Amino acid sequence: MQFSIKKLLPHFLVILGFVFISLAYFNPVLQGKQIFQSDIMQYIGMSKQQNDFREATGEETYWTNSAFAGMPTYQLGAKYPHNYIKKLDSVLRFLPRPADYLFLYLLSFYVLLLVLKVDFKLATLGALAFGFSTYLIIILGVGHNSKAHAIAYMPLVLSGILLTFQKRYVAGFLLTTVTMGLEMVANHFQMTYYLMLLVLVLGIAYLIDAYKKKELPHFFKTVSILIGAVVLAIALNATNVLATQEYVKESTRGKSELTINPDGSPKEATSGLDRDYITQFSYGFAETFNLFIPRFMGGGNGEDVGKDSATYEAFRDLGATTTQAAQEAKRAPMYWGDQPIVEAPAYIGAVVLYLFVFALFLVKGRLKWWLVSGTILSWILSLGKNWFFVTNPQPDSNPITNFFIDFVPFYNKFRAVTSIQVILELCIPVLAVFGLVKLFNDFEKKEEKLKALKYSAIITGGLALIFLLFKSSLFDFVGVNDGFYRQNYGDAFVDALKEDRKSIFTTDTLRTLILVLLSAGAIYMYLQNKLKEKWVIVVFGILILFDLVGVDRRYVNNDDFVSAIEVNKPFEAAEVDNYILQDKGYYRVFDLVGGAAKPSYFHNSLNGYNAAELKRYSELFDFYVAKNNINVLSMLNTKYLIAQDNEGNLFPYENDQANGHAWFVKELKQVSSSNEEIKALDSLDNKNKAVYNATVYKNLKNNYKVDSLATIKLVSYKPNYLKYETNNTNDGFAVFSEIYYGNGWKTFIDGKDATHMRVNYALRGMEIPAGKHTIEFKFDPDVVKTGSRIALASSVLFGLLLLGGLFYEFKKK
Repeated sequence: MQFSIKKLLPHFLVILGFVFISLAYFNPVLQGKQIFQSDIMQYIGMSKQQNDFREATGEETYWTNSAFAGMPTYQLGAKYPHNYIKKLDSVLRFLPRPADYLFLYLLSFYVLLLVLKVDFKLATLGALAFGFSTYLIIILGVGHNSKAHAIAYMPLVLSGILLTFQKRYVAGFLLTTVTMGLEMVANHFQMTYYLMLLVLVLGIAYLIDAYKKKELPHFFKTVSILIGAVVLAIALNATNVLATQEYVKESTRGKSELTINPDGSPKEATSGLDRDYITQFSYGFAETFNLFIPRFMGGGNGEDVGKDSATYEAFRDLGATTTQAAQEAKRAPMYWGDQPIVEAPAYIGAVVLYLFVFALFLVKGRLKWWLVSGTILSWILSLGKNWFFVTNPQPDSNPITNFFIDFVPFYNKFRAVTSIQVILELCIPVLAVFGLVKLFNDFEKKEEKLKALKYSAIITGGLALIFLLFKSSLFDFVGVNDGFYRQNYGDAFVDALKEDRKSIFTTDTLRTLILVLLSAGAIYMYLQNKLKEKWVIVVFGILILFDLVGVDRRYVNNDDFVSAIEVNKPFEAAEVDNYILQDKGYYRVFDLVGGAAKPSYFHNSLNGYNAAELKRYSELFDFYVAKNNINVLSMLNTKYLIAQDNEGNLFPYENDQANGHAWFVKELKQVSSSNEEIKALDSLDNKNKAVYNATVYKNLKNNYKVDSLATIKLVSYKPNYLKYETNNTNDGFAVFSEIYYGNGWKTFIDGKDATHMRVNYALRGMEIPAGKHTIEFKFDPDVVKTGSRIALASSVLFGLLLLGGLFYEFKKK
């Protein structure tokens, strides 16, 4: 027992240190403050209706009417029954946000290195190198929480896989199951997909190694165990997985039935996202050096260059006051790469990259090759449309990207290919740490280590020196938006931008060169027996923290924290919002000024902010709503439009032509394709007619007699429930101003099951018999019930396996 405590004590102290470091970096959380994250502000706006409903009723709604005219809440933080793996995740994230994610980064990577049999001191060093990688901190600053969440569990998933390959079958199975389950709780399938690509690379490396060592039975046994673990992990998250799988087919990530664009031009046929949308954010070839020199490409689109900058003077020359010029100099457009916008560079660290290159000369075998292969694959795919020696690249310029989009399953479901660099941001620190492992071991190979030291210093230091000496001849420091600045501010202003870009390039390149020389110097001192191992680790710990934290604090620091109420209630109702809210009826609002999620915070809105809205509504928006087509706006029951007058004041435009919540039509017009259906809406008299696709719905009655006294009234409303009362002397066909979604909305007439259909491309319609009737719509998705039952059964099964596994491991020892 004493031995066990002594053995565990260092790990306990390290974990305690991670808690301290996480709280120290995000220290305002200790004062009750919260970080202001732009994406989370949008999320709060989108999810307010469902959160209010949950708080008021204690129930969960899986549908919201507050965004995009209505959509499922599956990607808006829906809570599912029997999701016990999510409760475990909550326990692990016990620190205040975002310190909880930084803690997970550190802990997860530490465990990975321990599984790889790295000494706890070097494992701690590696955890710091990974956890403070600039991209991982930046995404916490802007609010990509689910992405950070998924990335944080990646090393733990790899730990379970590697443990299984080490013939620790029971422990490996249990760890893989629980960590893969946690990975899926994060609900960022793009990051999980990228992890899968890395696992495939790892598997190929282990397969080749097993073949060489004649250990194929062990390899296939391990793969079988891991497949079982992944299946069980998916089952633990069954509700979320099944709901997402069902929803994605109807979302913008699914296949469109349209073959035309809003302007009538032919549309590229795709089963996922458009190629140009996927590759819109593509990493520039030269931009790769941002990984090594933080502001190689200027940093971000809004850099603080200070009052001593040429940009500050340029603003003064344009007539700005000292205060105005100082404010503009805090957000100067320094980035001069190819991407539309960049918050900050994805800097891995000069020290870490130096150690990575050093390790390339010393580390051998399968570990090296799956890490290097994962790094290369990640880098090439992050280039997106960019390719070697291609100027003005098109979305199909990169043959490897094309191959993945066209042939690799699900790759075309994800955008922003630059984010795949999370894989190299994981692989590089692992190999860097193993460079130090090799340095401290294999004592008889001093000459080999000196050679590795020399070559790595020449490569990294030499590269920095070349950039420093020949920057003016190698680069023009011209950004993609400089034409706009030249046109609006003049040549002198653009020249000032270029001067500042060159200045920060020089500063950061010199900084990188010094860090490389210090790193190489520490290794040289060790090899000359002038510095002990423990002091080398201390030196590299200081260098890594100085390097990475110094850059991180430029972009995410205490200034980003505000009072909790500003985060939890990010939107304040304008006078126009208060005016509209006085109307207690059921209607929709289209905000032409307020943007994405703010309208959803206060109203049932046509606006919204989500990467996976319903495809049919998105297409309807692009064809008509975005063009303020009053005919379609009225069909969606848009009673108010928020607009801006010539003085910049907001005012409510009341649309007295809005159709209301439901109405009877005289005629059903049939068309034979989705193209015809959406085009018909432009001139359709939608108060009297509805259009439907006859290839989907057959044998329908096309004409109805509408009595002038016929009525249909909404008498009860919740986000997931609508109740109408109708009175009609004839059989009628009603159109409802509600978005059609066939997977979950159930219809009842007088309490008996009924059916409804899709009309007007995106709305609901149904035939209602003559007489007085009660019509009900209930959103009661079967997928949630099915998934919850699977999740419960899987949780019980895993609990039993966990107890059995712990007993087996205890008995074996």
